[in-house]
Amino acid sequence: MLSYENKVILAPMVRIGTLPMRLLALRYGADIVYSEELIDWKFLRSKRRYNDILNTTDFVDQTDGTIIFRTCSEEKNKVVLQLGTCSAERALKVAKLVENDVAAIDINMGCPKEFSIKGGMGVALLQDLDKACCILKTLVDNLSIPVTCKIRIFETPEKTYEVVKKLVSTGIKAIAIHGRTRDERPQHAVHTDIIRYIAERISIPVIANGGSKEIEKYNDILKFKEITGCKSVMLARAAEWNCSIFRKDGMLPMDTVITDYLKLSVDYDNSPSNTKYCIQNILRELQETPRGRKFLECQTLEQICALWDLDKYCQEKQSLYQKMGIQGRWQVHPDELEPPSKKAKIEEINLEDVIQMKVCFVRANFNDLNLPKSQLHAWAGKNGIKLPLYQTHQVEKLFCSVLTFNGKKYTSTFWEKNKKFAEQGAALVALFHLKLITEEDLVKLGSIIK
Repeated sequence: MLSYENKVILAPMVRIGTLPMRLLALRYGADIVYSEELIDWKFLRSKRRYNDILNTTDFVDQTDGTIIFRTCSEEKNKVVLQLGTCSAERALKVAKLVENDVAAIDINMGCPKEFSIKGGMGVALLQDLDKACCILKTLVDNLSIPVTCKIRIFETPEKTYEVVKKLVSTGIKAIAIHGRTRDERPQHAVHTDIIRYIAERISIPVIANGGSKEIEKYNDILKFKEITGCKSVMLARAAEWNCSIFRKDGMLPMDTVITDYLKLSVDYDNSPSNTKYCIQNILRELQETPRGRKFLECQTLEQICALWDLDKYCQEKQSLYQKMGIQGRWQVHPDELEPPSKKAKIEEINLEDVIQMKVCFVRANFNDLNLPKSQLHAWAGKNGIKLPLYQTHQVEKLFCSVLTFNGKKYTSTFWEKNKKFAEQGAALVALFHLKLITEEDLVKLGSIIK
């Protein structure tokens, strides 16, 4: 059973708390790591699948094949899944799906973002204590793993304590308190006095959160713990900026942290967009440097890795995974989705006599003037050929386009996430077969994996 006594914890952060960052935090010294907030109804669209190539447990969205949550044995006894929910019934269904794969479940009652509040989630739950307590009690009564919640303070210590007392009465094992109110933001001072007021009055561990402004090294974590009188401390932005803040032996240089993070991203087939987002938050103002601007132009994992001399590492690992038959975004196909789509059936798409090639369209590698469709259009005009026609098929959230041009048909077997990208992908296939673009060009563009 997970203990919340005397722990240093990676806080839940949207798009930051994915598997590579969680593992990095653990390897640097964090005791517990939280996932990013995962919304209940999105999770319920997923199916659990063991990935025997990465040795991970994946929860795969059955509408588009993307990974909702990925975890592994290294973090099993230390990872807490944070859930965004406003329904005890849905929360329990999700918790039961992951009960054997995570160490605990946390309910987000502290997010002040409009998306959460409008959905009755996050900090909105603190305005409906009966519902909040019902969610927690339902989980506590039906799970074999600990249940916790994360909240924000109210304007007074007394009001905060009144709310916390009710939440604690549900049987939760710990409570994380962000020392700012619903309307306060990081630029506002954290109210350590209110956190301490609560910590001195309740029996379960209080996890202090919100001190990143004052935390620049490991010893500052201990000072924050002492000032708040809490059992444990949870770090968000300080860890987002430099995850080696968890190291008792001192922080590492930024480039070392990025290199360590990138290796984990490659090892666990993390999405390029998520990897890029996390590194952007490490670089911060350094995005304006020459290397930072080059980084911002990157769209593939290999392109990002090249800036830190890891392109060969990335190439070899990705090639190995392809040969082993990894099921990643590159392999997503409607036939793999469950339940079968009501919108269209694969067999209705006639690919007879269609030239097929697996090519993905990476938008950032093109400007408005050299888009594949624009290139094909210009070539057709120059050669007096009738302009191409596109027939696009949608299955759930996936799109495939068949291009008819000069008596031939072309399509990409990579299913895109929107109609425009599917058409551009088909145009790339046509450009390649017309010898207007080379395989080497497609590799550089991140459109094919070799």
